Amino acid sequence: MNNSKVHFYYKNVTAEVIGTEHGITAEQIDELAQKTTPLIEKLNEHRKAGKTRYRDLPYNEQYPKQVCEIAGQVTKECENFVVLGIGGSALGNIALQTALNPYLYNLDPAQRKGPRLFVFDNVDAMQLTSFLSWIGDKLDKTIFNVVSKSGRTAETAAQFLIIRQMLLEKLGPTGYKKQIIATTDPKEGTMRKIASEAGFRTLEVPDGVGGRFSVLSPVGLLSAALCGIDIESLLAGARDMDQRVSRTDFFANPAALNAAINWHYYNRGKRISVMFPYAWRLKDLSDWYRQLWAESLGKSKNIKGQDVFIGPTPVNALGTTDQHSQVQLYREGPNDKLFTFLQVRDFDNDIVIGAAPESTPELNYLAGKHMSRLLNSEKTGTEYALLHDKRPCLTVFFDQVNAFTIGQFIYLFETTTSLAGLLFEINAYDQPAVELGKEATFALMGQPGYEELAEKIKPVQQIDGGYLV
Repeated sequence: MNNSKVHFYYKNVTAEVIGTEHGITAEQIDELAQKTTPLIEKLNEHRKAGKTRYRDLPYNEQYPKQVCEIAGQVTKECENFVVLGIGGSALGNIALQTALNPYLYNLDPAQRKGPRLFVFDNVDAMQLTSFLSWIGDKLDKTIFNVVSKSGRTAETAAQFLIIRQMLLEKLGPTGYKKQIIATTDPKEGTMRKIASEAGFRTLEVPDGVGGRFSVLSPVGLLSAALCGIDIESLLAGARDMDQRVSRTDFFANPAALNAAINWHYYNRGKRISVMFPYAWRLKDLSDWYRQLWAESLGKSKNIKGQDVFIGPTPVNALGTTDQHSQVQLYREGPNDKLFTFLQVRDFDNDIVIGAAPESTPELNYLAGKHMSRLLNSEKTGTEYALLHDKRPCLTVFFDQVNAFTIGQFIYLFETTTSLAGLLFEINAYDQPAVELGKEATFALMGQPGYEELAEKIKPVQQIDGGYLV
């Protein structure tokens, strides 16, 4: 068992630190405990009833077995692995790669344990044509993983159709079949139909697991396993966190504390949630978190169908970069934010800062110190400055960054999101507001059945020259 842990630290949101106007008093924390404890029990009941299937993923033995089997085949076949997906079909893959593989993974063969990894989560023609011009003579050594439950998501479908045509033209039907793996619905849908007809190797997008909760399923595990990430340790970390977030003792449950503190501040006017990792490896976890938080908690209706228009706004920052771009606002702007720092205690690799030139003794304070000390000093310094101005701060500490702790972090924030949904009394698992934009895209692209909507969109399409400067 890996002894590394993720720890949740909340002292710096208390009135003891930042005062009673902006801090949480002992009485208020007890009230939050009384409100949240029954919801921990309710969420555990939901889990037993099969209503939160993402919580079963760390215990599923079939998925990692299937993933490792395909990864074993692909390792021998390819030098480049390309994920085609968007949102939950991509952000988790990117976050795992950034967190658990070296910075120069794609460029330095000595640092690479598998094929190069590319994740395309957009439909920018400039980006894709640049890549395709490079990959064109390497298609026989490139595997494409198209990730789409339905196969009808416009962005992923467009990417797939471009790759399909390219493979058929250059490698023929046999190469086309061999170079694509589909991660999709196990039984039905457009991509399942295409995969069955073409004979692709396939993996499942689990039933009842939304994309933003799917990183610990084959959606995220295949690219991770293929690139040398220990997916068993990743899942073991999630299982470890599952034990912690299932506890009905509010003060021993990091997800309950996290959800309750966020709920408390939202209802007191702090409706912006800033995630601030002080480690480059953790930066894409903030992107993953943004979708999880925004899509789950931004809802116009509560579970009773009443208008509520609820939703904390997630913002990502990166230490130390954003000390120089955002902290001015965070300290002197409106006190409407809750900050969550991510801090690493023990870095796998470190570097000692060199000696200063004799002519600049003012830099001697840096010489001989470890870079990790500077980074963590910057975090503590930024936190101190925010606390000075009564800005509430949480910290998630990583003993180390490894597959086990990343698994813990992912599961912690997924469960935090579920508990926050119960506190806000909204459905944290649907995303109805996403659909109109999708349908409008179908209409604009000429999909049959959307002609009436296309007519409604025309005024938006028309540019009024009187307003164009």
